[in-house]
Amino acid sequence: MKKIATLVLVSVLGGAITLSAYKFFLENNHTNSNSQIENSTTPFPVSHVSNSSFIPENSIDFTSAAEKTIHTVVHVKNTTTGNSGQMTFEDLFYGRSPQRSQVGSGSGVIISPDGYIITNNHVIAGSNELTVTLNNNSTYNAKIIGSDNKTDIALLKIETDEDLPYTTFGDSDQARIGEWVLAVGNPFNLTSTVTAGIISAKSRDLTGGRSTQSFIQTDAAVNPGNSGGALVNSNGDLIGINTAISSQTGSYIGYSFAVPSNIARKVIEDIIEYGNVQNGVLGVTGGALNSGFAERLSVNETEGFYVDSVEENSGAFEAGLETGDIIKKIDHVKISKFSDLTGYLSTKRPDDVVKITYLRNGSLKEIPVTLARNQSYTIPKLGVVKNATKTELKKYNTPNGVKISRLGQSYSKYLRANGVQEGDIVTSINNNKVYNVEDVQEIIKNKSAYEPLRIELINSNGEVERYNFN
Repeated sequence: MKKIATLVLVSVLGGAITLSAYKFFLENNHTNSNSQIENSTTPFPVSHVSNSSFIPENSIDFTSAAEKTIHTVVHVKNTTTGNSGQMTFEDLFYGRSPQRSQVGSGSGVIISPDGYIITNNHVIAGSNELTVTLNNNSTYNAKIIGSDNKTDIALLKIETDEDLPYTTFGDSDQARIGEWVLAVGNPFNLTSTVTAGIISAKSRDLTGGRSTQSFIQTDAAVNPGNSGGALVNSNGDLIGINTAISSQTGSYIGYSFAVPSNIARKVIEDIIEYGNVQNGVLGVTGGALNSGFAERLSVNETEGFYVDSVEENSGAFEAGLETGDIIKKIDHVKISKFSDLTGYLSTKRPDDVVKITYLRNGSLKEIPVTLARNQSYTIPKLGVVKNATKTELKKYNTPNGVKISRLGQSYSKYLRANGVQEGDIVTSINNNKVYNVEDVQEIIKNKSAYEPLRIELINSNGEVERYNFN
């Protein structure tokens, strides 16, 4: 028993000694090692500048903007008539095409308490009947006030007995890349849906320079049915109308595009006041500069709009712009690419005055330019027509008409083979006399999609010719 007690005592004492030694030697040594590592750490450059404008995502409150917008976005249902594709024996016998109703849907944004609604032109195109469903499930018949195919904007009107919630326009020129935005619409026939993202780019052209369109690009999720819906900033102000997506599947894969609010607002104001869109024309042709283009032109600039020609009697001509000038700014907008130029001009009307900053022979100059009315229009399959002068009309012995300035590529061989050429005068379209390009634009805009295009013209030999284009 004494031996066992002695062994226990020895074990306890040995453990105490070992623990004391460990704490004295090993922990002191461990502390010194840490100190040496910290003292020998290699410093890396770090920015310590405070960025007070940076707001972490989780600190942004989207609820206010969503609440302001969600009740102003509507579901637009478009009923059209199309071919059914299933023909009976009677259809074949009588040479008729079977028709059936087709229903498409999109979104729209209420912009006034009395029921004006802005949407996309492609949402309402070809409609036989339009209905609008509010977020409270009330449904109304809608009337088309006007539309513009060029900007893909349309204006609708519904009649109600009470004031409606509406969204106010923001200034899309002030929207910044990286700014948070919300997309509100009715994708896949769902009720109002809100998605968030940032502005990825501005003045985006989806056609590679062949279009005058200029979009806001965002990564907020937009899908079929969102077309015509609202793009709003964090204050709930309308800065764009969601219009298109970039996709190989037809569904959202990362980017969507909206018509800037400044363009959309100008279009609907024109429709209400004038009945059509008033386009202010600068009067220059050319292209945006880049390294390759600059090298071919032997210029040192890689940004800006290079003026290749100036239209006679245009605002640019009267102000003194010349071939070889490089436009660097219009008013407060820097011109880096073609869509910067066309996007800003889309917000202007005839007789508006813009300030052009341009480069000539290495020197920056600034001049005011008064925008003119549109002097040309592209007739599908025929080509570009311009207003004809009195001298030109007298030469062709006609009191009215517009001049063919350039034949369209697809039918140019056929037309030339039949004696049609640049300079001939188009006198009538679909049995309507034309006096200027505004007449041409109005006739074609109001033409049914199924109606052929019938053109009457006078050629250089004074002969009247008629052509039908299906």
